[in-house]
Amino acid sequence: MSAVLTPTVTASPWRAALVTLGFVLLCLAVAYRDTMIGMVGIWYRSETFAHAFLVPPITAWLIWRQRATLARLVPRPQPWLLAAMAACSAVWLVSDLVLVNAASQFAWVGLLVLAVPAVLGLQVASVILFPLLFLFFGVPFGEFMLLPMMNWTADFVVVALQVTGVPIYREGLRFVIPTGSWSVIDECSGVRYLIASFMVGSLFAYLNFRSYKRRVVFMLVSLAVPIVANWLRAYIIVMLGHLSGNRIAVGVDHILYGWVFFGVVIFVMFMIGSRWAQPDDPQPQGPVALTTQADASTGALVATALGALLISVAPHLVTWELQRVERAASPPQLGLPATLPAGWTLVDKPALEWTPVWQNPSTLAHQGYAGPAGRVGLFVAYYRGQEGERKLVSSRNEVVGMNDRKWNPMGSRRVSVESAGRRIDAQSTDIQAPTTADRAAPQALVAWRVYWIDGRFVAGDAEAKLRNALARLMGRGDDGAAIVIYADRDSFEDGAAAVRAFAAANLTPLGDLLQQTRDRR
Repeated sequence: MSAVLTPTVTASPWRAALVTLGFVLLCLAVAYRDTMIGMVGIWYRSETFAHAFLVPPITAWLIWRQRATLARLVPRPQPWLLAAMAACSAVWLVSDLVLVNAASQFAWVGLLVLAVPAVLGLQVASVILFPLLFLFFGVPFGEFMLLPMMNWTADFVVVALQVTGVPIYREGLRFVIPTGSWSVIDECSGVRYLIASFMVGSLFAYLNFRSYKRRVVFMLVSLAVPIVANWLRAYIIVMLGHLSGNRIAVGVDHILYGWVFFGVVIFVMFMIGSRWAQPDDPQPQGPVALTTQADASTGALVATALGALLISVAPHLVTWELQRVERAASPPQLGLPATLPAGWTLVDKPALEWTPVWQNPSTLAHQGYAGPAGRVGLFVAYYRGQEGERKLVSSRNEVVGMNDRKWNPMGSRRVSVESAGRRIDAQSTDIQAPTTADRAAPQALVAWRVYWIDGRFVAGDAEAKLRNALARLMGRGDDGAAIVIYADRDSFEDGAAAVRAFAAANLTPLGDLLQQTRDRR
């Protein structure tokens, strides 16, 4: 009697691994949904980041291209990577406390990326490493480069016009030539060109080069080219307007010419890069080998899933408790006194069509004071219960708005003053109105900005963010205020003298007033 032996084949380990990965990603999406929704909201509102809608489908397509290679691998979960995920979760918590959206979004995407090797293993993740890293292009990041790139563009245009013999007078980001006046605004900075170029340049390098050296070089080129191209674009547009008597390149066609020029530059960059393209590695052929044992052990998968669930929930327990306490506080009430030390008395605020830009404060006080050194304006924006649209320190909160058509920031610097025996640092900004025919000299304005947080004065944005986070963790709430003292004079020196005199006499009393406001929670 004979027996027929048949091989015993267990179910593919991919099924359980993919189900676990789906569970982990679902936990991360639900727990961090506010971060995810905030990212997508920026994609929708901002033309600078509209390209990010393409990131998820491109990532899926790049992973799909590797399906033949992935099918020949066996997923092996790596629960030890939960430690790295916990570190990302801690970064998210700190970022959420200091209300730095970009950092919290990077941390969340980092959690998504780390979930893949944690569940499927390092070998699988290495095959799709670039698609996973490509997800970081979905984070709205780079707007901090707006002002530097605006200044670089203005510097280049001024030099280029001078070299080509066009007389020019510059005031900050504005300049005047014989045929009219021009200004470099945020749309002219080139940030959106830079971000889009780097994303598509990185994708091009991955798809066309096998050498890591060539990929890195091309990615660096994709960063440098849009910067220089934007300088040339701005110069060409000004020259087109100048030579045509402002008949072209001054309206909607201004933007159109910019995008056409950018498209041509990127096309040429890709054409040059394609000359060094390398063929793809051959895809593996033949049937997929079956395994006789489940390498993706159930225990490791369960441990990874439970660890990811804990990582998803833990930081939110901290933020929910802090928010519960902070939301129980009453709305703040702030009033400026009629008199302040050293003979400063309340008067109408200076008759200027200018005010600092601080979005959605909990309460606001804006008034003028007259004293021995002259007349100053005092602006106090007080914040309590800070959240996404109400933040003391934000890129949208500025002494001079990014698109302000009347006032030009001429430069900023750190200053110090002694007030009641305490040294207090502040940020001083010289501001100037454009020259007009009815004024012999442009109107000069000096503004000092300082933050008050948890009983202390701080000058820097980063320090203010960190001190606010520490105060929240210590259970002292998130109250804080931005104080702006300003004076308009015929010269920056006269304005600075008046502001310094007021700050020396009154910053400490103002800090005591703000402390009383915080204590009335």
